[in-house]
Amino acid sequence: MAEPHTEATAILDAINRGEAGAANRLLPLVYDELRALASHWMRRERADHTLQPTALVHEAYIRLVDQTKADWKGRAHFMAVAAQTIRHVLVDHARRVNAEKRGGDRHRTSLHDDLKSAEGRNDVDLLALEEALEKLGQLHPRQAKVVELRFFGGLSIEETAHVLGVVRSTVADDWMIARAWLSRELAGR
Repeated sequence: MAEPHTEATAILDAINRGEAGAANRLLPLVYDELRALASHWMRRERADHTLQPTALVHEAYIRLVDQTKADWKGRAHFMAVAAQTIRHVLVDHARRVNAEKRGGDRHRTSLHDDLKSAEGRNDVDLLALEEALEKLGQLHPRQAKVVELRFFGGLSIEETAHVLGVVRSTVADDWMIARAWLSRELAGR
């Protein structure tokens, strides 16, 4: 039997070719990884959060396989896009909740690896983070992508380097600089 990573890449190639049913074969191979990412995120959410990990995985997966123009370059590429998609699902959900509350409490989540809020706690307003990431993306697109892949996607430095096509030390430097920049940016809020 093929390794799950190799099999996932083969199925992604089949999806690229337009093979019927290929997307249905992909979910069982990537579900556990996507579920782990979703669970990781949901552990950081408030206890009364209305979005469940399973719903997050399903919404992200639907958005992923519904991309008609995606040219999947393998499992790592799929997981990188999954990280971005999970980020968008969470931000969209936070925006909907805030719209319903008409400016009520903002959606909070925590950041790891020394990215702290202004108060020194390990939690950050998800919408503030989104705004800061967009600003960082205007200034330093690769650094913003590194944060997205590492923070939202849970990719290691090595996996991030592979996805971005750069060396490990570049990702490590970008990660360190981006965390410091985001910490300063979020502290100003």
